Amino acid sequence: MPDRTAPVIVASGLRKAFGRQQVLDGLDLAVARGEIFALLGPNGAGKTTTINVLTTLVRPDTGTATVAGIDVARDPEQVKRRISLTGQSAAVDDALTGTENLVMLGRLSGLSRRTARVRAGELLARFGLTDAATRRVGTYSGGMRRRLDLALSFVVAPEILFLDEPTTGLDTRSRRELWEVIRSLADAGTTVFLTTQYLEEADHLADRIAVLDAGRIVAVGTAAELKARVGGDAVELHDAHGELLRKVPTDGSVSGLRRALDVLDESGAEGIVTLRRPSLDDVFLALTSPDGRGERRAVPAEAPADTAKELA
Repeated sequence: MPDRTAPVIVASGLRKAFGRQQVLDGLDLAVARGEIFALLGPNGAGKTTTINVLTTLVRPDTGTATVAGIDVARDPEQVKRRISLTGQSAAVDDALTGTENLVMLGRLSGLSRRTARVRAGELLARFGLTDAATRRVGTYSGGMRRRLDLALSFVVAPEILFLDEPTTGLDTRSRRELWEVIRSLADAGTTVFLTTQYLEEADHLADRIAVLDAGRIVAVGTAAELKARVGGDAVELHDAHGELLRKVPTDGSVSGLRRALDVLDESGAEGIVTLRRPSLDDVFLALTSPDGRGERRAVPAEAPADTAKELA
């Protein structure tokens, strides 16, 4: 597990507006060294703006942020030397081949020509692009361009890797292969900060998850902790049409399940019995507003600022 006593990304009171639109509204977060940290939120919640601030692409109006102990506003060039960023759209050179794109970045990153070519071959194989290695990227499909863009992020293993919806446009197999790559990087010590629209992805991959709504972090914790906040396991009884007849909370233990089943038996109702466990979909719907304006708060949010204190 990551060393949670060593935050490598810290944001405090970040605010950012574009014209009259307040995108970040006092955002606080802390990310431990070596962890995979996922940021979830509805469209317009401020996910990409958060990444842009942390990677020095956008200056916050107020508040502070440090990455690897470096203030992103005061010394952006030093921050850039410690991070790698993959955005939502592929940033590749269409006139070059897949191999040439990777070798060029490797050389710019200080690798020797031979090392850069070896690394390019490894990455093309890992991302399923070996057969297209000598083709111009302008002939690639959208999914292939996305995989190449992601491969570029791994030419030199960064200290901190920012991924803004990294698996958008990938099929299920490619998405799961990328999960393995991301996990291996984290296991080797790279800190990964990602946004994603796939709740399954955050559930499977992230050590901790933060839920962003209307420019603020409204909840943060492990997937299990967040699920527990919207209610525990329950045994449900449905009729033949799928309508819920009875719902009995349970702690998930064998004895708890037996007690819940006994309650249903005593009720005399008949139907289909299922065990329901909360999902990240439940967390997302409970904690975020349908219009992204912070109007829904079905579950009281913990103070995210405490997370920074715990990690400091």
